[in-house]
Amino acid sequence: MEYSAHGRYVIEQKKNILLVDAQGPFNEVTVEKYHQDIKQLTEKMSGEPWGSLITFRGNSIFTPDAEQQLRETTQYRQKKGMIAIAVVILNSAYADMQQMQLQRIYHDCQIEFHVFSDSESATDWLNGFIEQASLLKNKQRKTARVN
Repeated sequence: MEYSAHGRYVIEQKKNILLVDAQGPFNEVTVEKYHQDIKQLTEKMSGEPWGSLITFRGNSIFTPDAEQQLRETTQYRQKKGMIAIAVVILNSAYADMQQMQLQRIYHDCQIEFHVFSDSESATDWLNGFIEQASLLKNKQRKTARVN
């Protein structure tokens, strides 16, 4: 039996932030397509630390299979240099459940993340986190060159 996709998303890159605007609920068909799209975009972002800002609109919960696929997608992004995730949850009757699912995924992946109620705060936090990581990386490069 073949399933149709549930949920939709838009992905775009702005400097060192991958912006994802998503509306669920999501099943494994949608999350598998998301994984493929992420793979294409993250190839361009390797090298410097970067982060994801994900905005979930509405009741964006995941099936168990979709949750597992998102865990794998997160691990893939980490291998490509992603260091943090800022999440914004808007207009959801299930925000607590969404947060629990995301917390499970991101804690399993041991990635820094934070949940916000607005995009501006999320962007500020993510930019600050990436900036600190970039400064640290540059300092480590200089130290390595000296030694």
